[in-house]
Amino acid sequence: MKDHTPKLLDALDAFEDGIYIVSDDYTVEYMNKYMKVLFGDRVGNKCHEVLVGSEKPCDWCKFEEIFKKGETHHSQVYIESVDKFFSLSEMPVANQDGTRSKLSIYRDITHSVRQEEKLKSSKESYQRLFKHVGCGVFISSKEGRFLDVNPTLLKMLGYQDKEEFLSLDLARDVYLSPADRQKYTENIEKKGKVVDYEVKWRRRDGHIIHILLTSNVRYGTKGEILGYEGIVVDQTRRKKHEIELKEAHDFLDKIISCSPNAIMAMDTRGLILLWNQGAENIFGLKASEVVGKMSIPQIFSVKVAQKVNKLLRDENFGGKGKLNSYPFNFTKETGEVLEGNLSASLIYDEKGEEVASVGLFVDLKERLRTERELSSARQHLLQSEKLAAMGRLTSQIAHELNNPLFGIMNTLELMKTEISPDNKRRRLLDMSLSEIVRLADMLKKMLSFSRPDQDKRVEMDINVVLDELLLLYEKRFRENSIKVHLDLAENPGMILASRDQLRQVFINMFSNAMYAMPDGGSLEISTRISGDRLYIVIRDTGTGIKPEHIKKVFDSFFTTKTESVQGVGLGLSVCYGFVKDHDGDITVESEEGQWTKFTIMLPLSGNKM
Repeated sequence: MKDHTPKLLDALDAFEDGIYIVSDDYTVEYMNKYMKVLFGDRVGNKCHEVLVGSEKPCDWCKFEEIFKKGETHHSQVYIESVDKFFSLSEMPVANQDGTRSKLSIYRDITHSVRQEEKLKSSKESYQRLFKHVGCGVFISSKEGRFLDVNPTLLKMLGYQDKEEFLSLDLARDVYLSPADRQKYTENIEKKGKVVDYEVKWRRRDGHIIHILLTSNVRYGTKGEILGYEGIVVDQTRRKKHEIELKEAHDFLDKIISCSPNAIMAMDTRGLILLWNQGAENIFGLKASEVVGKMSIPQIFSVKVAQKVNKLLRDENFGGKGKLNSYPFNFTKETGEVLEGNLSASLIYDEKGEEVASVGLFVDLKERLRTERELSSARQHLLQSEKLAAMGRLTSQIAHELNNPLFGIMNTLELMKTEISPDNKRRRLLDMSLSEIVRLADMLKKMLSFSRPDQDKRVEMDINVVLDELLLLYEKRFRENSIKVHLDLAENPGMILASRDQLRQVFINMFSNAMYAMPDGGSLEISTRISGDRLYIVIRDTGTGIKPEHIKKVFDSFFTTKTESVQGVGLGLSVCYGFVKDHDGDITVESEEGQWTKFTIMLPLSGNKM
């Protein structure tokens, strides 16, 4: 090194930058401490050998400009051997002997360069993210304009021209109403940010989309609000699916709720999870009382629950985990018996493990009642067919017996004229004739039963019919200690009826009343008008009818009489048939051992007396 003072060299060693001096033949004349640390003490070697290990000058060397032109140059270089970036300053230095040397100062800028590279990389990454991210990204002003948006947001809202988009008034053109924008700004300014904020925006074509906003406030250096920035997620499709799913759920819930059948679901412990309206109506327990509070054994008993569980796991009743239409009877707390069918099924998770069970109870009470009524109707129909056949046979028998019977009656009447009334044989004749008359009367009933609609119907006054019959029965009532009380309507109107059939009805009524009062009693007969109907009430104070017999008194051949002739059981059946044939009705009420009351209803013909 040429004539450099020691003090200057010591000063150069104190620098944190690398400094070295080279001659005009590239020979290193001086290296300060920093350079020696990096490259070693290589004074006397060629500078390019020291720095890059090359026999040729460094690519960045400004040898000509410095040594020949005396220029100073600044540049940035990377030296691979030490993996560092340097800010290089090269300048000429005049020596005392008139020659020149080159002073090179290497300032280590590796850290700042690396930081700049990272910053550049981050900026490029952000730009790529901003451009290609699948959600919308925006920066907006406090006044309500977009300052920058990414392509995804443009596409989301149906715009192609970014300049057009940036000119939009957010409150007017994007939000459905300015109030929505105002609400958003109040929320974000209050909290500094919003996360998954649901709001509706308007596309360029007018369609409404559902979005989620996640954004934060942009502040200035003085803390003032400059605007907002964030991301926008279009959840229109998800919202649509949610609505469809909710509608499907609501529809299924309505199906379950509106089902007239009882639908219930339980977990593996039997705790009730679902109890529909049908279950409430059938079992009389509200959902609020049982869901999450009661178990199936508490409602149907442990024994029943165990039996159903066993059947569910028996493949003979619909397959494993299923129970198809099992007859099930249940007695409610009120004592009412429920009859129906129970179907049930186990619910499994994706691992095949039981997680719950569901049951369906169909109340068959009405159906079973209808089936019983149909069965009863079939029995009645069969009985009617039997009666029809018997009626035809009875008609033939009665017809065949009538002629010889009347011949016997006439013969007995002739014999009576030849025998004195005081003769004992005359009494025998009277008894025989009485029995023959009774037999003829019974045959007449049988003929009426088999041919009830053959008598001619005429208008008549019911009071007249009753007076005539009571006149005939007056003696018999007196002999049997029966007092008759009449309460007849003064002007009962006219009815259209068969006189003989109507007389037969009342004769049966009076005869039954006398039979029911063997020790005497009271017989009340009344008539009244209600609307276009005439009511005749016959009440006796006899032995009454047993409750179990009330519904059978009008059945053919039903009788409680034990006498062979009186116990045929056709009387009330014939009465019922006659009254019904006149478009009327007959009902009976009774209290066993106290009284019996028959009420006959007949339609008026419309003509007053």
